[in-house]
Amino acid sequence: MQKVILLFVVLLWMTASGFGQKSNKVLINIRPDKEYQVIHSFGASDAWRAQFVGANWPDAKKQQMAEWLFSKELDREGNPRGIGLSLWRFNIGAGSMEQGDSSLIVNPWRRAECFLKADGTYDWNKQKGQQWFLKEAHKYGVENILAFPNSAPVHFTINGKAFSPKNRTNLNIKDDKLDDYAEFLANVCEHFEKKGIGFDYLSPFNEPQWDWSNPTQEGTPATNEDLYLLTHFLDQAFQERGLHTRLAPGETAELEFLYETSEDYAGSSGQFRDFLSPESPLFIGAFKSVAPLFSGHSYFTTWPVEKLIDVRLKLRRSLDSINPAMDFWQSEFCILEDNDDIGSGHQRDLGMATALYVARVIHHDLTLANATSWQWWTAITQCNYKDGLIYLDNGREGIPSQQHPDNEKLKYDGNFHDSKLMWALGNYSRFVRPGMVRVGVEINDESDLYERARSLMVSAYKNNAANELILVAVNYSGSSHILELEDTEMFKEVVRTYTTSEKHDLAFSTSRIDDLSVAPESVKTIIIKIIE
Repeated sequence: MQKVILLFVVLLWMTASGFGQKSNKVLINIRPDKEYQVIHSFGASDAWRAQFVGANWPDAKKQQMAEWLFSKELDREGNPRGIGLSLWRFNIGAGSMEQGDSSLIVNPWRRAECFLKADGTYDWNKQKGQQWFLKEAHKYGVENILAFPNSAPVHFTINGKAFSPKNRTNLNIKDDKLDDYAEFLANVCEHFEKKGIGFDYLSPFNEPQWDWSNPTQEGTPATNEDLYLLTHFLDQAFQERGLHTRLAPGETAELEFLYETSEDYAGSSGQFRDFLSPESPLFIGAFKSVAPLFSGHSYFTTWPVEKLIDVRLKLRRSLDSINPAMDFWQSEFCILEDNDDIGSGHQRDLGMATALYVARVIHHDLTLANATSWQWWTAITQCNYKDGLIYLDNGREGIPSQQHPDNEKLKYDGNFHDSKLMWALGNYSRFVRPGMVRVGVEINDESDLYERARSLMVSAYKNNAANELILVAVNYSGSSHILELEDTEMFKEVVRTYTTSEKHDLAFSTSRIDDLSVAPESVKTIIIKIIE
């Protein structure tokens, strides 16, 4: 019996230590001289759950959430306290919350308050919970704040709702209210700027390709002509007020709409060509308030792996051919599409499977599409869905339906959990900071892009201010990888590493430059000091 117990203990040790697992040696050449995009930010959104958490939850709980999202501090052991987001998205509501059930948006967690009242006056006490998180973002020194609406205020819309009438492709707004809508958005930006917690960017559109007639949330369709005209009015309003906020156009529903013209979406696709080509009548580059960027959402382009890669290569080629001076932002993503690796968006996953899937998307958005900003959808969720970084519940797996009674209870208190997805995003957001430059990485093996997407992916970033290189390695495989760096004489011997795995959350360690390994199914950030 003692021999059986001893054998069992040995087997447990071998499993825990990785003994017997295959290790692959990978020769890596970092090319600091080969520069690509300048990194702008990594972000997430307050929609819609922050409105209740920020307003009603106990201070200690919501302060812990804010620390997870925004902190750049380390604990006594050198482990990050948070993921240090460098961009925070603030949703400007359209007033479906004040309408209550008459809004026809069944789930109150998907409704939003509006600063503008029906009589034309403003109530700046609205969106109290979101304002709490906005102030925390400023307190923690988040470098970029972006505001975004999903619909015009309900007082301006054609149907008096925050969602669109059926079979409509144009903005859900009355003919004489477009300039008023621009004034409203400018007034909101001006108010927060005067309070000292202003917005660096306003993104005035959200997925205009969809018709938004299903009343599940606020939203409106729009044609490219609608968006051009609204941008014109916004630019005028911003210039008149001397606002520091810049317009961040895009939020295209799928990446293909950026570079392809679709028959079904003829008036709202081909957006790179329509908006960014100087020869186009809808060219927005001449507006002084418009930032030199265009954004899109990575939804429905991440599976299979071949599509993940091919779409991003096409996007990059298209933008380079039309206007290479413009940046590309990936401004919204969570798991929606069915896939063989993690199923679908349904059923929350706080473990590594979803974290690795998303890390692979981040890697390819950065290294193939050359995204300068990468933004997750919603920071907090109470749903049984893969759409959050922080998860709320009352001891269950999340809200299974819009009518579930826990929806009401969770407005005020409950359990909250971090996720491996949040920490894996932190492998990028905490260490790849604004102003860093992505540089070349050559993996000297015979694998191609499609094979690497199922195995080891490595990207590198140069921090000129600290004379450092930051490597982020995503190991999608069940085997460990040993990294052999070329030209190590240019680097200091000891490096700092931060690992996210099933057992670790950005766990700090040190290693020798000639003894680097990436564990199976993990994300590892390696910080290398360059010898001056």
